[in-house]
Amino acid sequence: MERIECDVLIIGSGGAGLRAAVEAKETFKRGKIVLVSKGVIGESGVTATACSDRMAFHVTLPYTEPGGPDNWKYHAEDIYRIGGYVSDGDLALILAKEAQAAFEYLDRLGVPFVKREDGRAEQFITDGSEYARACYTGPRTANHIEEALLKKASSMDITMVHHCMVSELLKSRGRVIGAFGLDEREEELEKRLRVFSSKATILTTGGAGEAFGLHVFPVCMTGDGYAMAYRAGAELVNMEFIQIGLCSVRTKLACSGSMMRAVPRFVNEEGEEFLKNYFHHDTPLSEIYNLIFEKGASWPVSREKKTHLLDVAVFKEMVRGHRVFLDYRTNPEGFRFQDLDPGWRRRYENEIKRPVPDQWRERSPLDRLSEINPELIDWLKEHGVDLKSGERMEIAPAVQHFQGGVKIGERGDTSLRGLYAAGECAGGQHGANRPGGNALLDSQVFGRIAGHEAALEAKRIDRQEVSQREIDLYLKRLKGLNRGKRASEVRKEIQSITSRFAAVVRTEQGLREGLKGLQALRRDGIALDENGLVFALETENLIDVSEMVLRACLARKESRGPHLFFNRFEDPSPLPSRDPKWRKYIVIQNRSGEMILKKENPVTLTLDQGRPG
Repeated sequence: MERIECDVLIIGSGGAGLRAAVEAKETFKRGKIVLVSKGVIGESGVTATACSDRMAFHVTLPYTEPGGPDNWKYHAEDIYRIGGYVSDGDLALILAKEAQAAFEYLDRLGVPFVKREDGRAEQFITDGSEYARACYTGPRTANHIEEALLKKASSMDITMVHHCMVSELLKSRGRVIGAFGLDEREEELEKRLRVFSSKATILTTGGAGEAFGLHVFPVCMTGDGYAMAYRAGAELVNMEFIQIGLCSVRTKLACSGSMMRAVPRFVNEEGEEFLKNYFHHDTPLSEIYNLIFEKGASWPVSREKKTHLLDVAVFKEMVRGHRVFLDYRTNPEGFRFQDLDPGWRRRYENEIKRPVPDQWRERSPLDRLSEINPELIDWLKEHGVDLKSGERMEIAPAVQHFQGGVKIGERGDTSLRGLYAAGECAGGQHGANRPGGNALLDSQVFGRIAGHEAALEAKRIDRQEVSQREIDLYLKRLKGLNRGKRASEVRKEIQSITSRFAAVVRTEQGLREGLKGLQALRRDGIALDENGLVFALETENLIDVSEMVLRACLARKESRGPHLFFNRFEDPSPLPSRDPKWRKYIVIQNRSGEMILKKENPVTLTLDQGRPG
């Protein structure tokens, strides 16, 4: 066993964790700052590994559309409005106001944002935004941010602990005073244990992709922060809002942008075009094809976008036992480029990179994709999908981002004293939907704020020691973790439950069935298998997180954002939004071992001078 004493403990080493560590050290220069990661810092987690076609960092700069000194107010309103009025308006204001400073800090660190000839950042429009605010470096924007922050943190006196899963928060008199961790490189249990004593603790552990069967997260993302905070008694919020979108099964690439604007065929493994089977029988095919084109700019599932009907169709086709593919070899039945809405045709023409003859544009989706994004065809081939040879690309709805998490206030503080949260682990700053690129922005804005506030608190208080009795009790619990089903089997069952009942189509009957399944898994217990102790503890966390998700889904009997609630699975469309009645969020808290849900009103967005213009 090793005891590690510190002033600020940061759990998680992605963009939010690194930014928090740097800020904490700059705020408390003589303080001991400890950053802990389950993997190798800078190589594990979402920020270090995520890639996409053009990864966005959402920011309002002085010259960003629509211009003017108050243009940040449009950004704040977008966050709150697009979020479905179920996020906190004060946090939306902070994100919008602090965006410029966050961008400029990364720019000074050397993140290679694409710039125009006049030195201004190039910006584009992302999902859910009216104005072009998205800055980028290319497909690896997140990776470049991680690299720059790691370089900065490595130049400072920050203690970095690798290969250590932080498994439980420690409390004394209602205050978080540290955490237990397990070094994955040690064999003997007593030698593996790390006891962290801290004056302030920050959770930056990211989301819980492993709760679902198909996701775009690294496999280490098991919602540890959500589960630890819940067991410690912290409030969580908006756990029913999970961003889901159609992705390549093989590459995990989001099937958005040009991939949809090429208007491919949606087929099952038998080559049957099935979309029309899930629309009203008199829906013109041209209407469906316009939705496919529009899907390129509205990739995540959202009740507010009619394109969610495509996700529903794919999901239901898969539930019927089929696999689903995008086929770029030939046009969909009856497709004519001229039948696309004139606005969509203009958008297509604005994206042409390698012009082809007009008759080729009409010829096939592959020809259209070659015209507007030839680089993507090459990228897919490098990653095992050869569209030019006629290969079809298998797709499925995949979990991409948890909109909710540990409920925070303006200082990144949680409902527990001594505990802060930032990044995807935190909740309240995003609503049901999220402007594309706001996740990276959020990690930097609230990562900085949490680091600063935690360091200030650490300056003011004394450290409390973790008692030997608590250590002995925890070791006893770990030694007893060996009853029930094998951990790998339990994890597969969790993923099956969430993927079936809490993904694209949610019903009361299904959610109740899923909760019964989770309760049975919890009752039966988890036994260690060849994957080891950390895997088993992660799987325990996934049960907690999945139950929070399913209970939150069940409590919200309306549709909003990615939460599509159906009366029956067979219904063609989800229930409507009950707006404004349900402009509330669901807060989850552990009280004496019971999961309690309550409805609360979010903080209303208030702009001092109103919307500009």
